[in-house]
Order: sequence, then C-alpha cells, then structure tokens
Amino acid sequence: MTRSGFLIARTLRNDAALQRLSMPQAAILDALAGKRIALIGNARALAETRHGAEIDAADLVIRINRAPMPAAESHGTRTDWLALATRLPDADRARIAPDRILWMSPKRKRLDWRTATSPGFYLHPLADYRALMLRLGAPPTTGAMMIDLIARSDMARLDLYGFDFFASLSLSGRRTAEQVPHDFTGESRWVRELELADRRIHRH
Repeated sequence: MTRSGFLIARTLRNDAALQRLSMPQAAILDALAGKRIALIGNARALAETRHGAEIDAADLVIRINRAPMPAAESHGTRTDWLALATRLPDADRARIAPDRILWMSPKRKRLDWRTATSPGFYLHPLADYRALMLRLGAPPTTGAMMIDLIARSDMARLDLYGFDFFASLSLSGRRTAEQVPHDFTGESRWVRELELADRRIHRH
C-alpha cells in the first residue's frame, strides 16, 4: 500500500484495507507461544517498587502507550513490543525503541504511516475490541486489550506489573478515573477472574 492509499483508507475508515498492513493475529499468537511475558502498565505505584530486574528477565517485555520508565530499578529497561493507542512522539519512539508496535485503538484516524509500516506491525481487529467492550460494559483500556489477547495465546506465563486500575493514577498523565471513559472497577474484577481461572496469569 502506498502512503496516499493509506491516507485514503484511514479517511474512509476502510478497515479491510488497513488490515493488509498488519501481521495476522495468528502470527502474533504464535509469537507469544511458550513465552514468559511481562506486561507493564503505567500505574504510578510501580515507581515505588524494585521489579525492574524481574521485568527485564522475561522472554518478552510489552509496554503500553508512551511507556514511562522513570527508573531501571522499578520498570526495567527493555521494550520488545509496544501496545499503542495514541500517536507516539519521535522522542518517545527513539527512547522506547520497540521491536514491534501493536495498534490497539479502534480510532484508526490516530494511526500514522510510520507506525503502520513499522516492522511486524499489528492492527488489533475491531471485532475483538467490541467483544471485550461488551464483556466489560465500557471501552477497554489498552492494557485490558493486551491482557485479553495474550490470555488467548499458548504463552507460558503472564506477569502484570503496574496494574492497579487507576488507584494511584497514571505516570503518563494527570487525568483522574472520572476523566477517562473506562470502568477500572470492572477491569480489576475481570482480571481477578482471569487470574483465578488461569494460573499462568500473575498480577504484582
């Protein structure tokens, strides 16, 4: 697809055309198989921990959006995959340097050409987003979408860091829970149910 073709498809919300830029979901699930995965949320409370070495020891480290990493001791240093729902400034792209970007947002108009043509790019299907939104009763966070995707894989283990569901707010912004369209209580309950049903999932 040319850049002009991408811009037309994005403007017309032609998701079938945009999906041609994406790795198939089956390939993403295959890449997760057998891996010990660290998924890093952006809760401010994570900065008060010393989980960095554990995070970097995972087979695959996945971070979210602008992926703040205030200290190696708390957050680690590696980023293999970046789950994105917002445009990424050049400075953050250079700092994070992910091997793969996964565009999780249903808002395709925010997707930029550089991201869409990056190596191993993945575009999360709208059907998956809608199914999770129905399950939660509210628009899911990027983290929830990633948890849902990883839980459907044959991964060996999923460790969740920095997920307190807005109890300590977010390192990536100043908004309160009331200012965002997510149901954090519902997401917390859903993740707890996943933990109880799937012993591969651990929240720290």
